[in-house]
Amino acid sequence: MHAQAYEMRLNGSAAGPACADRGDLIRVLVVDDSAVMRSLLRTALGTAPQIEVAGTAQDGRDALEAIARLDPDLVLLDLEMPRMNGLEVLAEMRSRRVRAKVIVCSTLTRRGAGITLEALACGAADYVPKPVARSVSEGVNELIAGLLPKVLAQFPPQGWHCPVEFGPGAMPPPPALLDVGGAERASVLVIGVSTGGPAALEKVLPALPDDFPLPVLVAQHMPRLFTGVLAERLNATCRIGVREAQPGAPLNGGVVYLARGDWHMEVTRGGGGSALRLHQGHFEEHCRPSVDLLFRSAAGAYGAGVIAVVLTGMGSDGLEGCRAVRAGGGKILVQDRETSAVWGMPGVVTRAGLADKVLPLGAIAGEITQLVMNPGKRGIAR
Repeated sequence: MHAQAYEMRLNGSAAGPACADRGDLIRVLVVDDSAVMRSLLRTALGTAPQIEVAGTAQDGRDALEAIARLDPDLVLLDLEMPRMNGLEVLAEMRSRRVRAKVIVCSTLTRRGAGITLEALACGAADYVPKPVARSVSEGVNELIAGLLPKVLAQFPPQGWHCPVEFGPGAMPPPPALLDVGGAERASVLVIGVSTGGPAALEKVLPALPDDFPLPVLVAQHMPRLFTGVLAERLNATCRIGVREAQPGAPLNGGVVYLARGDWHMEVTRGGGGSALRLHQGHFEEHCRPSVDLLFRSAAGAYGAGVIAVVLTGMGSDGLEGCRAVRAGGGKILVQDRETSAVWGMPGVVTRAGLADKVLPLGAIAGEITQLVMNPGKRGIAR
């Protein structure tokens, strides 16, 4: 069942700097000061035929020696260790220009969330929460469900990320220019993001101007505690306010509302204006918060006034939401493959022909600002 779950979550994922043969094994170095945790990680990784555990290390200094000796493809890195912690290891790997990707293992605490976000800012590709299970078997199952999709998403099969990704006729025809209409049509900005999201949001949101007039709603796949810390981190660097969403909060322009981890976020409209609805309904596309749910609710509330942005992420959450945005006359911007940590969520939207424009990460804030602040000056490619 778990193998089926992670294969489903990988649907649509893509990433990686170069092509690899399908028969290549992903060689992983496990780094953790806990012998129990090292054993759990080895056992979980051993259930995937694509993965080989190349070795283990019990602290940061051992890790750097093992990296130099084993040349792994990926390092599973504990953040809190004696002698040299995970952040110090990341910094040393960067200075040595180590090619291996890094997924950090984090505790589900506020302190763990803060260190994890710092690790992502320092170059870690992704993170996985350490299991909080009552038995070894439960811990292994948690890691199989949560870790394996993230490892495999970093090294997708040949064809997902090779230089020539689409064969002739596989992509939609070249886009035409769409008249974006008057400024009054832009009412809300919604953003969906997953793997690589914190780093992407730290690039996009601080680039929005201080007079940005729209409410901004963000669904980022993250566990509890992490989203509150991420909101604080973004608020310190953005020119507009960033806060973790609260149930029933009215939507104000120039404010970013970040969905709570493990809670869905929707927009509701009534006589008193627009407000946020938060709930823990069933998972959609294995996700809570769900990008699909957020986008659908925005399309229902604002119609053609929606600007939807799909950033880096694993899986296909956001595809059905983008269909709703398109049906309502809204506009859709998508991050390109080259700048995405994983081109899953943006990739499936692009493949479906729903993206008005596919842009590198560094160009997305400027495009949003142009659409919202100066909509009459140019069209957007559809």
